Amino acid sequence: MNTTIGELASLVRSKNAGPFWITIDIFLPNAAAYDRAATSPVTDVDVIAHRYAVEPSGVRVFLLPELQAIKISFPRPTLQGARDDRDMHAGQQYVPMLDLPVA
Repeated sequence: MNTTIGELASLVRSKNAGPFWITIDIFLPNAAAYDRAATSPVTDVDVIAHRYAVEPSGVRVFLLPELQAIKISFPRPTLQGARDDRDMHAGQQYVPMLDLPVA
């Protein structure tokens, strides 16, 4: 059975990156955990795009080994604060990432 990023990470959170973007931050507890996550589906733009129903070309993945962190950004499905926006602060958008497997 594979470990998930939700089990491996110290913290997974999401937030606004302005009114047009969402950012997911994944903090790992040590270098070994970071290395596992950095080479897993967690950093695959196609996997992320599918999870969030966005174009792969819009997904940005930033590997930050010195911080043992991964930052993922993608366009919001709707403008922040618009009538159809259901999570204005994007604080719950990290949840679809939690069950991604990490070998």
